[in-house]
Amino acid sequence: MADLSNNNTLGNPLNNTSNSHTTTVLHHYRNNTDSTLRSISSIQPTTMNHKDPTSPSWSKPQSPQPQPPPPPLIPNSTRPPTSSNTQPYWQPIFDPSIPISQLFIQETGSHGWGNNESQNYTSNPENCFFTPDNSLVLRGIVNSSSSDKYTSARLISEQRLSRQKGYLSVRLRAPCAPGIWPAFWMLPAQPFTWPNDGEVDIFESWNGEGVNHSCLHWGFYNGEDWNKHRVVDTPIPDLKDREVHVGFAWDQEEDVNGAKGRMVWYVDGRAVMKANIPEGTRRMSDWRIIVNVAMGGNVCQGKLPEDGTYDFVLRDLGMWDAPVGGWDQFGRDFEEAREGKTM
Repeated sequence: MADLSNNNTLGNPLNNTSNSHTTTVLHHYRNNTDSTLRSISSIQPTTMNHKDPTSPSWSKPQSPQPQPPPPPLIPNSTRPPTSSNTQPYWQPIFDPSIPISQLFIQETGSHGWGNNESQNYTSNPENCFFTPDNSLVLRGIVNSSSSDKYTSARLISEQRLSRQKGYLSVRLRAPCAPGIWPAFWMLPAQPFTWPNDGEVDIFESWNGEGVNHSCLHWGFYNGEDWNKHRVVDTPIPDLKDREVHVGFAWDQEEDVNGAKGRMVWYVDGRAVMKANIPEGTRRMSDWRIIVNVAMGGNVCQGKLPEDGTYDFVLRDLGMWDAPVGGWDQFGRDFEEAREGKTM
């Protein structure tokens, strides 16, 4: 992705109190879930510098891994105020007593994922688990003495957005190191055609850089499709030291494919990017969340992480019937936010 100028640097997170988006991960409470997901066979792979959703469901045998240390606890933070009319319609609870598979599809494989990535995505409990403080942890493990040197996790939510308008948010603590690429993003449910049906990136950062990349893609990475991308880079200098609150709001006029509508991306309560819903993309109600930690590859410019563990910790995950401040505030955010640049 190109470096963008005039970025708004974000410092400390919001320090507001009140009712909140309880966004952590997993569930005792789920609505509108889907239990089926077909393999990603219709997606066209790309070798360009971005995530390729191609995902054959296989994994090579795993060698035993040493017991890694527990993830650092994320301190409770204050939460942004919500409109009195804002209500959650999906708030999973990440409870160690329930399996990951109750809320997420665990994709596996070590085929490079279209970007020459080095990790093997597994369903092993050391690579993905819930914690007693109701967090979801995706743990990348690098062990140079193992036959399976790079292991990690990639999850797809069973839950879809399920509505033509709403708000998705999460609090996360991202691993920041050379060769590490954590991402919180979305694709339509299977089956779909990539990139025509669209891709939304809410949080992604790589190589330890304190930058979040908010993106919308509905075209290939070539000259002909140059205008089918929107990107905003938001510097977060203290990303490695703190929790970040990210969100995404959408408002589609009709619950049909290709219908007009608006989108806004948020970082720590600030609207950092806006876009119109592209013509011809999949209706928003069909989209699912994807969370993963990639290692190496094109995006990381060939850098590989050193031996160790790399935790992507998420909590307070949820979907709401309106963004913070309600739909009037969304309208103001859309007017004031920047439209992403093309690639």
